[in-house]
Amino acid sequence: MPELGSISAFWDAAADSFDEEADHGLRDPGVRAAWADRLRSWMPAAPARILDLGCGTGSVSLLLAEHGHLLVGVDLSARMIEVAQGKMRRHRRQVMLLVGDAGDPPPQAGNSFDVVLTRHLIWTLPDPQTALRRWTSLLRPGGRLILIEGRWGTVDDDMPYTPGATPLPWSGGVTAEHLSEAVRPLVRDLRTEPLDDPVLWGHPIDDERYALIADI
Repeated sequence: MPELGSISAFWDAAADSFDEEADHGLRDPGVRAAWADRLRSWMPAAPARILDLGCGTGSVSLLLAEHGHLLVGVDLSARMIEVAQGKMRRHRRQVMLLVGDAGDPPPQAGNSFDVVLTRHLIWTLPDPQTALRRWTSLLRPGGRLILIEGRWGTVDDDMPYTPGATPLPWSGGVTAEHLSEAVRPLVRDLRTEPLDDPVLWGHPIDDERYALIADI
């Protein structure tokens, strides 16, 4: 798809400075510890097979690998994956990292995962409903879908992702209520957990941020 090329280029350009945001790079010890605690509370016992979609520079994949889990990361941006690979080498962690469409992960990513995880990904997708069905199909029976999402108050819903691209259905994010409605028919049960603690983000927030945790 032509639009995927422009989207990939957008994130390639952002990759080298991406980790400067506190919740992206997880460099601040307090932010890192806060995410470690949240992730630990949502994950099954290690070692679990986890698919981290839209993994970016690999900060969350690295953190989960350090917890003893088995990670596969997928991102559309080749430059993001390059940065993530460097991070894994420096920390001596074995994580499979693939360039591909996180909305429709490549076959080499595998299937029958214990957890499919995304963080601030779904707003970027041209067809989030299809992506949700695809993600749940990659989980083993009893597996868990974890979506860390939000509804941003500063984004124009009609703004295209990149110049000339088609506007996205959930540009500006998606509320917990709306995302729960979309996920509920695909899973056995679900819950949402607010993520309004400023320690998670490195600063106070005034928009809706949450995790949706669903079991199939």
